[in-house]
Amino acid sequence: MVTCSAPTNTVHQTLSKWQNITVLLKQQKLTISALCPYSSQLKTTTTVACSRSFQEDRIWLNGKEEDITQPRLQSCLREIRRLARKRRSDGEADVDTAGLSHKVHICSVNNFPTAAGLASSAAGYACLVYTLSRVMGVEGELSEVSRQGSGSACRSMYGGFVQWIMGQQGDGKDSLAQQVEPETHWPELRVLVLVVSAERKPVGSTSGMQTSVETSSLLKHRADSVVPARMKEMIEAVHKRDFTAFAELTMKDSNQFHATCLDTYPPIFYLNDVSRRVINLVHRYNRHYRETKVAYTFDAGPNAVIYTLQQNVEEFVQVVKHLFPPETNGGQFLKGLPVAPTTLSEELKQAIGMEPMVKGISYIISTKAGPGPRVVEDPSEHLLGSDGLPKESA
Repeated sequence: MVTCSAPTNTVHQTLSKWQNITVLLKQQKLTISALCPYSSQLKTTTTVACSRSFQEDRIWLNGKEEDITQPRLQSCLREIRRLARKRRSDGEADVDTAGLSHKVHICSVNNFPTAAGLASSAAGYACLVYTLSRVMGVEGELSEVSRQGSGSACRSMYGGFVQWIMGQQGDGKDSLAQQVEPETHWPELRVLVLVVSAERKPVGSTSGMQTSVETSSLLKHRADSVVPARMKEMIEAVHKRDFTAFAELTMKDSNQFHATCLDTYPPIFYLNDVSRRVINLVHRYNRHYRETKVAYTFDAGPNAVIYTLQQNVEEFVQVVKHLFPPETNGGQFLKGLPVAPTTLSEELKQAIGMEPMVKGISYIISTKAGPGPRVVEDPSEHLLGSDGLPKESA
């Protein structure tokens, strides 16, 4: 039995979100990359057990048993087993040959909203593939395997800032993730996730991507005319730790992604009124200081991911609390890394000039770039019991 955790790539920097399906894009002759920093507080934890006593493969997600025959799940399971058999046939001594014929039980839990535009599928499939690889003795490049479950999952196989290289081969074998910088590269960079809604999004990412590829001319324009230059600019901004360039590219790309959603037919609406208020807030906050101190990005959902530097975190969190007062004064409104309270100046309040909206934001997750998948060594953290079934806490 092995337990691992993997980060979510909540922040899809540059090159937008719809370009996560390699097959669709290769059919459209698009060449896309993506860059993401990974969160240390938002993660998936997965336990995999393998036993001769198991009658069939089974999987539980967030306490509920799911359909193990789902095609993307089967693709990952099939490929990991193929790689394990290949290692055995190559005569590698550390492969557990007996376990290759056994069924597996999988239990996975997200500590953040699932299917709500926070890349839960990316973290989930990355963690699944990494944990299966540890159980079956598979080593080497795994991002191509994880991409068979979720395109974004290839980026969750590494920590820090990660680029997804689309590749040129027709079978997608060279469509891999590559770390641009480790999680230690930019220690001052902070991430605030403003959870507007934990509900499942009405249009799933996969079906949305399919429709956009088929109907949006703006998507092709982005790939041909916007993405290549923007990608170079974003990588340079990360290398140089240039927050102004990083932030402005992030916001422009988020805006264009959602313009692509509107250009899709029928149009797709992921942002809501609270999302648009957050966008307005960020621009007013930056205008007050006459510099770009905060940036937003939105994936396929209404939840905002905010970037800023450490010295701005306390004030901006207080601004969010002021404009989106929590229902209660409990500590659950702010999760993750601690943020000390502070006092806002009247000048700043007047400059923002927005009326408070109670219950607009459910809670804030304070985090930063984190590492890639890792094995959880403490056996008490296993999500499955000795009988191969989920523990009550899972």
